[in-house]
Amino acid sequence: MTIDYQRIYHTGVRVPSLRAAMDEVGPRLNVTWAEVREREQQVWTPERGLHEVQLGYTYSCEGPQHVELLEGAEGSVWDGRESPGLHHVGIWSSDVSADAEQALRNGWTCAASHQSPDDGFGVFAYLVPPSGLIIEVVHEMAQPMFEQWWADGLATVGDGAPG
Repeated sequence: MTIDYQRIYHTGVRVPSLRAAMDEVGPRLNVTWAEVREREQQVWTPERGLHEVQLGYTYSCEGPQHVELLEGAEGSVWDGRESPGLHHVGIWSSDVSADAEQALRNGWTCAASHQSPDDGFGVFAYLVPPSGLIIEVVHEMAQPMFEQWWADGLATVGDGAPG
């Protein structure tokens, strides 16, 4: 099994301020934004194990390759304060665990995942080859939820109102 790059659906960008990035990027790329989501995101990292991280994020409604903006808590995998910019590409996966295990057998590392590797990685995993490109494999069962979110769209930006 190999990761099917033809199933790419987003480019993840870490930003220091979600609202500022939406205002700055949206008009220049001619995209609108889905409603902003903010939550405590469960994540496993090799350094901290399983923990929760405050995360704000949105996607461009337009695709087929969407732009994902992420504003994570300080020190988290999604923290864009010190290293903003392109972070990863997201690819649909029919089997996150199998994709991750194969990557690890081929010398890649897991930078983060929804659950610990011992528990099957969960619905997403950030996989990193020695060259440094970060691939996020996301279970395809989430695709209908994302497609509905993008279809609903229409975050309000530019006026300080919540999305």
